[in-house]
Amino acid sequence: MDEITLQVNGEDRVVVAELWEPLLETLRDRLHLIGAKRGCDDGGCGACTVLVDGAARYSCMTPLARCRGKEILTIEGLAANGHLHPLQENFSRYDAAQCGYCTSGMILMSKALLDKIPHPGESDIRWYLVGNLCRCTGYRKIVQAVLETGKGSK
Repeated sequence: MDEITLQVNGEDRVVVAELWEPLLETLRDRLHLIGAKRGCDDGGCGACTVLVDGAARYSCMTPLARCRGKEILTIEGLAANGHLHPLQENFSRYDAAQCGYCTSGMILMSKALLDKIPHPGESDIRWYLVGNLCRCTGYRKIVQAVLETGKGSK
């Protein structure tokens, strides 16, 4: 076991863990941040998506050792100053979350997209979300929420 300092949601957090441990396990079991979901444990569903230095990563496939000195953003850190992020607001407004299991991963993957392409088209959104599975919505409402958020981007 090693001691490692991570920057999670803007705060330095010290954990003692095996460096090969998946980031997902560290977030959920050691830091009690449960927004990233344990779905498939092989990078196939996207429910565990977090941002590492602004890039979307499947936390179930990301070894803890690769996170040292990196900025990690989970869904718990997305809202700021008591206000939801525009993606969170639009997911709610467009009813883009039904069961909610995939929602945090969808929102963080969408944030990575909007940070890269502020005004994406529908095909950009569908391409970017291809690795995030949703069994409830059929994606239509998710795409609408991301499109609307992109319209408000500056």
